[in-house]
Amino acid sequence: MGSLAKNEIEIFIQKLAELIDYPISLYLLGGSALCFLGNPRRTTDVDLTFPDTQSEIKKQIEFLADELKIEVEIVPIEEFIPLPDGAEQRHHKVGQYGSIEVYTYDPYSIALSKLARGFETDIQDVLFLINGGWIEIAKLEQMVEASLPMAWEFDIDPSDLKMYLDAVKHLI
Repeated sequence: MGSLAKNEIEIFIQKLAELIDYPISLYLLGGSALCFLGNPRRTTDVDLTFPDTQSEIKKQIEFLADELKIEVEIVPIEEFIPLPDGAEQRHHKVGQYGSIEVYTYDPYSIALSKLARGFETDIQDVLFLINGGWIEIAKLEQMVEASLPMAWEFDIDPSDLKMYLDAVKHLI
């Protein structure tokens, strides 16, 4: 298990497409999504999600991850953060791999999940999203404010969330 760049994640997706002969949609999250949005930093794992209606894919994903010796996390993101309004309209299609349509998840949701954790690399990832034009700080600030009343339901400390947002704003 090591770090992964975009091309290595693409190999995983291409091999997965060889195992699947029905149409599915995969949504990349976290560092793997950022690789596809142009972030040069490598990621330690492939974080992804997909609609519940496609849960049969889980076995193929786990099999392939074991075979390739990479870490793949299936993340039900809606259980970890309060999804911002309109998230489903902000996914970015990155490609078609056989019968698999691949998207990066909503960049604002990714930024919110990064702020919820608040590691130094997470702060840098949010800066990448801002500097790359994927998100706007004012809109992110509104989404953070909207999520504060629900934060504890997701085991997120609202004061930490605001502190990490302030750290990002300070670095802009």
